[in-house]
Amino acid sequence: MSILIDKNTRILVQGITGREGAFHTEQMLNDGTRVVGGITPGKGGQKSEHGLPIFNSFREAKEATDATASVIFVPPQFALDAALEAIEAQIELLVCITEGLPTIDMVKIKGALRNSKTRMIGPNCPGVISPGKSKIGIMPGFIHKPGHIGIISRSGTLTYEAVAQVCQAGLGQSTCIGIGGDPIIGSNFVDLLALFEQDPETHGIIIIGEIGGNAEENAADFIKNNLSKPVTAFIAGATAPAGRRMGHAGAIVSGGKGTAADKKNYLRECGIHVVENPAEIGISMKQLI
Repeated sequence: MSILIDKNTRILVQGITGREGAFHTEQMLNDGTRVVGGITPGKGGQKSEHGLPIFNSFREAKEATDATASVIFVPPQFALDAALEAIEAQIELLVCITEGLPTIDMVKIKGALRNSKTRMIGPNCPGVISPGKSKIGIMPGFIHKPGHIGIISRSGTLTYEAVAQVCQAGLGQSTCIGIGGDPIIGSNFVDLLALFEQDPETHGIIIIGEIGGNAEENAADFIKNNLSKPVTAFIAGATAPAGRRMGHAGAIVSGGKGTAADKKNYLRECGIHVVENPAEIGISMKQLI
């Protein structure tokens, strides 16, 4: 098993005719993902360069392909409409890769997600992969391998580092998820930790956090009270100057809260093994499971 996606997941690409959408559609297909079509308004009835059908609207695409998931590659000014269209069509999983989505637009998307049938990952994220089964997004499939470790990360690049360390330790991944580093995101650590706890194929979990916000503290509380599986954590941003945004919009420390030191201390208080160096992630996980 895995969480969110598997070999039967049928995926639509919103923005399939754009440069990024076209390129990563090809990569997803090469990784064995079941991409069943794309959406580009005004180009309905045509075929993409991959030979996939293109539709004008999301609802039309979903009805024609029986898709269960979608990925957004459109520019930020169009991402709100793309997301709302997918949510209104009741897609099960929506992954938004788009970076630079205005916070006010994400507030509207979060409102639409409430009481909907859609789970969203992102925005500003690398996506989701269950190695050997399916990939939605931009993660390089060749660095992953099937296994029993679940990974949830706020950082795209550190996601890949965690994957590399897990593989070097002789382990693999059940599902790897980049949740994005924006202040408002579709799914947080707690949402996904609950799914990993229920997945019999996942034997251990890695979380990669960052300075700013309280997502890691909330995750620590949930892990302490609800998880039976071992967890290793790494918090990025230990040397970040106070009050300065570091890369992600959500990675900002204000009012003396959200520092790496505070997060690491709290995680440890909740019984979670915290590593100081990302090179220790795989070794730590192997010792715990």
